[in-house]
Amino acid sequence: MKAHYLGHVVFYVKDLKWSLAFYRDLLGFQEVGRIFDGKAAALTSGRTHHELLLIEVGAAPGPPPGRRLGLYHIGIKIGDSLDELRAAKRELERAGVAITGMSDHTVSQSLYLADPDGNEVELYVDADESVWKNNPAAVMSAIKPLRL
Repeated sequence: MKAHYLGHVVFYVKDLKWSLAFYRDLLGFQEVGRIFDGKAAALTSGRTHHELLLIEVGAAPGPPPGRRLGLYHIGIKIGDSLDELRAAKRELERAGVAITGMSDHTVSQSLYLADPDGNEVELYVDADESVWKNNPAAVMSAIKPLRL
């Protein structure tokens, strides 16, 4: 067996409306449908039928802060250039979303933020693919600060 790619992520969310405002309205995923009497929504970037499923569960406890077992963050590619990352940063700031980190990973450059339920989201652009194709170990390069 060989995995082809990560297909989708499912999040339990406190309030579907807030989560859709973040993932659909701010990040630009397209809503493709609802299930569970409208309490769950499937979203896609257009790459496949859905990459994200949000299921409203109400006031259940969210993720604890800090290091823990389980999901750390999800990464969402938002473009191919630092100009696109800069534009995303400006849009997030206008929307009042706090940027919690910015990193240069050699193979990609990233912004970090939290979704409405406290899940960490990485928005990134890839560096030129020759960086990691010519040196696959580049993915393990030391993380450097990113200034945009």
